[in-house]
Amino acid sequence: MDTSRLTAIDVHVHVLASVAETERSGGEAASLAGTFGKIPELTVPELAAYYRERSMGAVVFTVDSLTRTGRESRVSNEEIAEQAAEYPDTLIPFASVDPGRGAAGVRIARRLIEEHGVKGFKFHPSTQEFFPNDRAAYPLYEVIAEAGLPALFHSGQTGVGSGQRGGGGIRLKYSNPIHLDDVAVDFPDMPIVIAHPSVPWQDEALAVAGHKPQVYIDMSGWSPKYFPPQLVQHANSLLKKKVLFGSDFPAITPDRWLTDFAKLDLKDEVRPLILKENAIRLLGLADGTEQG
Repeated sequence: MDTSRLTAIDVHVHVLASVAETERSGGEAASLAGTFGKIPELTVPELAAYYRERSMGAVVFTVDSLTRTGRESRVSNEEIAEQAAEYPDTLIPFASVDPGRGAAGVRIARRLIEEHGVKGFKFHPSTQEFFPNDRAAYPLYEVIAEAGLPALFHSGQTGVGSGQRGGGGIRLKYSNPIHLDDVAVDFPDMPIVIAHPSVPWQDEALAVAGHKPQVYIDMSGWSPKYFPPQLVQHANSLLKKKVLFGSDFPAITPDRWLTDFAKLDLKDEVRPLILKENAIRLLGLADGTEQG
């Protein structure tokens, strides 16, 4: 990936449709409707075209929530990785493995790394129904850490199930970022990304990222005009090399995110760090090439 040609790297992009589907409806898009309204469901090739048009890179993934839903994801990790490999100038494939899969999940993660070349892993504690510091998830982290890959964790409130009866069965308690403090201690060489402004636990996220050198925060899922003031303050100072641009597309478009981001009171030298430079370091991208 030639990062010199990119204006930004969006580290949080959802793949909601498979190229094998003849109709697109339901699934995660439907569960987000209460918060974001009707949102587009794009395949990997469509996402590549979308981000190429904007001269951006994008980290793409699905969410495996087999434990709670009893169903496989609409788009498989294998499809995402194989199709993203056709657009290496634009897309960076992450995988998602539900920790509830146990030993089978560990085997799946290892295969996705060794045979499909995924570059990181996405976790959603609330939809996967696990606390990140549950030792049952540690064998899965061991595989990720051994490969030197980052793990990205949803944090805070979620649009999934919002407004539905009983919140669609989603429990917010799993996504308090303080649970990631244990993970950061026990896996000190595994980069960790705390996704989203972590409302109502923003201070916990800032504390963990400020204390643990391998912990980052992505700013996805919220328009920047709604960011908690302490997040903006830390992004502008102590955590300027630890904060990442993420949109949470298609829930929020990168266009809208960037328009509102331009209005934040940030130092000129901080903006390129957030938009691209911090992600280059996290993802091992340098001098236009991907580092092993």
